[in-house]
Amino acid sequence: MATTQISLIRLHTEKIKPPRALWVPFDLGRPLGAPNDPGFQTRVLMAALKLLEAPSGPVLEDFPDEAPASEDYSGPVACPLPINASGEQLVGIDRLRADFLSETAQMGVWYEIARKKRQRTSVGASGLDPRTISEFLAACLQGGPPPNPRPEIPLASMVKLAIEDLKAYYFEAAAAQPGRSNPDIKQLNDWFWGRTAAGGVFMELHRILRQSADPGLRFLAERLLVPMSQASRLASGKGQK
Repeated sequence: MATTQISLIRLHTEKIKPPRALWVPFDLGRPLGAPNDPGFQTRVLMAALKLLEAPSGPVLEDFPDEAPASEDYSGPVACPLPINASGEQLVGIDRLRADFLSETAQMGVWYEIARKKRQRTSVGASGLDPRTISEFLAACLQGGPPPNPRPEIPLASMVKLAIEDLKAYYFEAAAAQPGRSNPDIKQLNDWFWGRTAAGGVFMELHRILRQSADPGLRFLAERLLVPMSQASRLASGKGQK
């Protein structure tokens, strides 16, 4: 069993050459396809387990079908919150930082609805609450390294965990909107990276951290911060709309 895996990025699997791998054409984070579809998920699992019959490896096979669309999703995701509601006349980084802190605070209402409804959350890897995470990432916008809220782990690891937690916080909050109990991951990503202040902050952090003296922060910015599906926003300068 340990020699067989499901791959979401074929290029990586081609380079690593694990003993047996099944590449699936699904969104990142959904290795079994669409949620709440046990029949389709079983097909994927059985295809992966069938690779155990191969007499030798490495084996890399492609799953032939796209994931079925989620049936309970309707329409594009929209940010339900007023941004910069205070009316402050701010520009540049100051404006982005103010919008970000306001947005993340107000997003808490939707997040709590989602958490209570689902009775679980994927937020928590950083060990920080969402408010502390937003303040920590906002401090990163100032250019220099901010104080590490958890000095027992490297700063680059702390930033990575904070980013992962904040994305989970936003995605879970978005799912709490009426009629959006299971949003499509592509539309969620387009919403987050194109229509939220948080997406704009991550884009700006990509620019700032690439110039850091910390090699861990540079690696985070160049390889992990912005997904490949959103890389065109970096080239075009697009961010929050």
